[in-house]
Amino acid sequence: MTNAHDSAQATTFPSDAFADALEGNAHYAEGFGGTDLTGRARRGLAVVTCMDSRIEPLSLLGMEQGDVKILRNAGARVTDDVLRTLVLATYFLGVDRVLVMPHTDCKMASATEAELHQRISEEHGVDTRSVEFRTVEDQEEALRYDVARIRAYPLLPPDLVVAGAVYDVRTGRLCPRDV
Repeated sequence: MTNAHDSAQATTFPSDAFADALEGNAHYAEGFGGTDLTGRARRGLAVVTCMDSRIEPLSLLGMEQGDVKILRNAGARVTDDVLRTLVLATYFLGVDRVLVMPHTDCKMASATEAELHQRISEEHGVDTRSVEFRTVEDQEEALRYDVARIRAYPLLPPDLVVAGAVYDVRTGRLCPRDV
């Protein structure tokens, strides 16, 4: 009798599929001189933002490697995993403020949960209804909700400073919100 662990054997790394990434890393590593970074957020900041590749969190905030903890997911939503990560970041990694930063033109704000499930089913034949995508009908309301969720989370320090802002992918501007 085999179990799931036995059947999930390691396979050879798919080098061809990742050739561009491996080549890019080789180039990066050639000029890499090491770092004296500790893993702590030098600026005490954590940013919750979207996985959208148009967003370059460090650059748009004028920060550098080692300054910020960056948490990314579809839609910049404050999920249970984001809360778990913030607990670790606040107690072990020097984070004392959090910026929730969704963006304009976000795909997570372009369809409902049901529409996304239906589209994946129709186009790819996969039933994804067991997954909650956390689509956003109203970005401003979602931002208020997510900021409030962090502020109310009992495992985070009570003096944690939390704010929200929307990044405009067309102008590069960060637009603070009163939340």
